[in-house]
Amino acid sequence: MLEAPAEPKSASESEIARKNTAVDNWLAERTQVIVMYCKLSGYRNQTKLPESVQINGFCDLLIDYVSAGHFEVYQQIVNDCDINGPSSIELLNKLYPDISKTTDVVVDFNEKYAKTLNSNDELMSRFDSDLSHLGEAIAKRVDLEDNLIDTLNNHH
Repeated sequence: MLEAPAEPKSASESEIARKNTAVDNWLAERTQVIVMYCKLSGYRNQTKLPESVQINGFCDLLIDYVSAGHFEVYQQIVNDCDINGPSSIELLNKLYPDISKTTDVVVDFNEKYAKTLNSNDELMSRFDSDLSHLGEAIAKRVDLEDNLIDTLNNHH
């Protein structure tokens, strides 16, 4: 039997689906960052850095994730704040400075370790502490982002 064609989605339904897909993709990328971070953490207290290809891949993914947050997801949240009212804008204004601080840690790590050579003894001696500091920043960022997403989803 043939089924009747589905009703076309309204513009608002299409927009919601697009927003959800962007957030879902971003959250999936965040999960990949955490998995790769855990893999790199396995090298802590070792006598050599992880392979440069592993560090570079992690740094690339980390920058992609942070960039997507700032230029896609947060921008969409700002647009939604215009629609959803002043309480959303207040929340974003409260959380964004702390999110930006974590971005600084990410950028510093990326500048230090992206495209690095494994033979750099000075970097190797600081890798554990830099990776630990980055892990703290990622954890804080995840908490802040989840707070922002949960609050906006629950109240708007």
